[in-house]
Amino acid sequence: MGAADLDTAFFVAWIEEAARTVGIEKERLTRLDAAIGDADHGANLDRGFTAITQALAGTEPDTPGALLALVGSTLIRKVGGASGPLYGTAFREAGKFLGDASEVSAADLAAALQAALDGVQRLGSAAEGDKTMVDALAPAVRAMSLAAQEGKEPGEAIGAAASAALAGAEATVPMQARKGRASYLGPRSVGHEDPGAASTALILAALRTVVTR
Repeated sequence: MGAADLDTAFFVAWIEEAARTVGIEKERLTRLDAAIGDADHGANLDRGFTAITQALAGTEPDTPGALLALVGSTLIRKVGGASGPLYGTAFREAGKFLGDASEVSAADLAAALQAALDGVQRLGSAAEGDKTMVDALAPAVRAMSLAAQEGKEPGEAIGAAASAALAGAEATVPMQARKGRASYLGPRSVGHEDPGAASTALILAALRTVVTR
């Protein structure tokens, strides 16, 4: 895959793979959320991605940016709790950054992910170490940005981002939550993986799956 070869069809494949992955993993995500949240994260996210795949069956946006904007607006409408607005904002901000470009380079995608992270942090006021999705997304953005700066191909850059997101999600286990419903538990939130970080890692793993096909 070339350095500027990520087109709309690629992004559609990513979202479809993410929907499939979330569907498979929804029970695990809900179990994680049951330990420190409302026990609905997996079901909510699955409902949102199911709605996205249904929307894509009717019409396919012309550009990657338009696709991500559609994903974001659908998640905001369909997903309850905090995750709908947070994920919706992430995808919408990424889509807004990409604009009308028909193809996306590794550097473009890294910058779009940074825009997504910035949007999440503005909305949720979370920093790394607060035991949220930021703990997976922020290291993924750093890894993707570094790989892009080094001139890596999209597949390698995305692989680095997905690995960093997974490590970031796993690193939330010993943390005490400082944001969201989990923060109400205080020290009892320690010992559990954050569900938002876990789902972020899953979505980026789906991106790696598609780019390596």
